[in-house]
Amino acid sequence: MKKRWMVWAAMFSVSAALAGCSGGVLIRDRKTSGQAAQAGRGTAGAENGSGGSGRDEKKQAGAAQMPEGLSEPLAEPPALLTSVGQSADYEIIKTMLDKNEIAYEKNSLATSGDLGDAKTLVLAVGGSSKGLGAAGIDANAELKRVEELIGAADEKGLAILAVHIGGEARRGDLSDQFIAPSFEKADYALVVADGDKDGLMAGLAAEKGIPIDIVDSMAEAVPKLGAAFIQE
Repeated sequence: MKKRWMVWAAMFSVSAALAGCSGGVLIRDRKTSGQAAQAGRGTAGAENGSGGSGRDEKKQAGAAQMPEGLSEPLAEPPALLTSVGQSADYEIIKTMLDKNEIAYEKNSLATSGDLGDAKTLVLAVGGSSKGLGAAGIDANAELKRVEELIGAADEKGLAILAVHIGGEARRGDLSDQFIAPSFEKADYALVVADGDKDGLMAGLAAEKGIPIDIVDSMAEAVPKLGAAFIQE
């Protein structure tokens, strides 16, 4: 009886280990050659088919479509920092810019009239119902503001950086509606990995052909943000 119990325990352990290994493709931080990322979105859903070798091939194909990280600076100061969703991440990204000694202006409710002489628009992406309420704006009005601002920045030729550092806490129905508009005309994206477990932002970057760096923590995001700017 004891042997039978030990066999069952071993089988259960192996099954659990296999289940733990069957997660999505690991997204690694890349900063290699300056080649533009190949457009096209990895289809994680295609992995639902059976057959081990076929599944591995699909995973490899999806990984091959992952966009490159930033290979060289593309943004110039001064920057305009604004919020996309009114979360506290806006203040954290302000601190990140300070640490990198990047010249910038900040306006959480900026519109096209606030672009001034900015050469870069930095988007602090992440929704907060509390923050929206404090700003006296709802999600729909916030989206309209952001779309108008991004459109104007793009027309003026500003570099646009989409920064999502809030991790899993900045995902969900509210935050998710701000992500795609932020990536629509972005030139670069910087993301903390916990916020992209489903590959949404990596997929958008691949679709738009923009470089994206996915890092493990906010601390790792600080030098990445600095590296996006041309330093004199």
